[in-house]
Amino acid sequence: MNLTEKNFNDAHNELDVQKKNLHRRTFMRYTGVALAGASVLSLADCKKDYTNPSGSGVSFGTGDYSILNFAYALEQLEAAFYTQVMATPFSGMSVSENNLLSNIRDHEIAHREFFKAALGTYAIPALSVNFASINFTSRDSVLNTAKAFEDLGVSAYNGAGRYIADANYLLIAGKIVSVEARHAAYIRDLISYNSFADSTILDGNGMDTARKPSAVIAIASAYITTSLDVSTLPA
Repeated sequence: MNLTEKNFNDAHNELDVQKKNLHRRTFMRYTGVALAGASVLSLADCKKDYTNPSGSGVSFGTGDYSILNFAYALEQLEAAFYTQVMATPFSGMSVSENNLLSNIRDHEIAHREFFKAALGTYAIPALSVNFASINFTSRDSVLNTAKAFEDLGVSAYNGAGRYIADANYLLIAGKIVSVEARHAAYIRDLISYNSFADSTILDGNGMDTARKPSAVIAIASAYITTSLDVSTLPA
């Protein structure tokens, strides 16, 4: 399998269609009616800025909001990483690599902005990140970090899906993870051709790895300096 720019664009066009079909007001209407009706989330219990008064960090909220904010946090991290990658391209970056990495950056920014707009006042704040451990001038450092982020992102969506109560949110998550999986495959292909589905990311059944949200945040926190309270995320 050799991924191309067209593969990325086709995959993300599918997500764009879904995003247009689920306008912000529709998204919030589903939250206010469908979820509240199912006793999954009470808006009265939500803090608009999700600042935890105990000082233990930013809370992700409860119910489906906690999972959506969890996804928003990951998309913030990935968008920040690829923005830096393209602001300071590594030495010897080819035209093809530049095009595809730019596409990934744009996809991650689109994902981040989608969750931010959809969550509205219930979104967690912008997170602070620290990439000091990454050598952005080195192709190996950048691509290996990208591989780690993309593999983590795929495992995060795979693991979080079971906790999403609303089918509309689950559909969106499915669309996004399909794009993230293409990112992961392309990055792995750049590092080692045809390594896009090796044993390091597959479980005993040949399925992509799935991680619970709290386990994902524990890994991602190496790059996130904002204090996070994961107590409302599935352990």
